[in-house]
Amino acid sequence: MKERCNSYRISIAKKNIMITVYFDGLCYPKNPGGVAAYGYVVYREGKRIQRGFGAVGEGRGMTNNVAEYEALMTAARWLVDEGIDEKIAIKGDSELVIKQMKGEYRVSSATSKKYVPEIKKLLEGKDVSFSWVPREENEEADSLSRKGYEGYLKRKKRKPSGLA
Repeated sequence: MKERCNSYRISIAKKNIMITVYFDGLCYPKNPGGVAAYGYVVYREGKRIQRGFGAVGEGRGMTNNVAEYEALMTAARWLVDEGIDEKIAIKGDSELVIKQMKGEYRVSSATSKKYVPEIKKLLEGKDVSFSWVPREENEEADSLSRKGYEGYLKRKKRKPSGLA
C-alpha cells in the first residue's frame, strides 16, 4: 500500500511540472517559394531538454506557414515519442498558427487543413495551451530555424544569401 501511495505522489508531482515549447519557421529568400526551414526548443521547468531544426524543402508549395507548422508538428512528435505527460505550454510568434491551433481562426488553407488536424491528433489527451509571443521572446527557436536553413544550403552546396 505504501508503495502505491508513493507512485501516486510522483504522478501528481509530475503533472505540476511545466514543459514549454517554442517553435518558429522561415521561408527564405522568398515567401512563397524559398527554402522552408524550422526550429523548436523544449524546456522543462526552465531547463532545455530538447532542440531541433531542419528544412521542409524549397520552391513550389514552400511558405513561412508550412515551416511554422512543420516546427510545431516536429516538436509535438518529439513530445509524444518521449512520453511527455506534464502540462505543456506551446509558444510561437505566428499569430495564424497559434490562433488556428486554439480554434480562434478558421482552418481554410490547404496548409492549415493538412497540419492542424494532424498536430491536434498528436497532442490529443495532453494538457496543452497555446500562446502567441513576440519575436523577441522566440529568439532561440528563430535561431534554430536559421540553422535549418543554413544546413539545407550546405547540403545543396550553396552559400546563404544575406540572411541576417
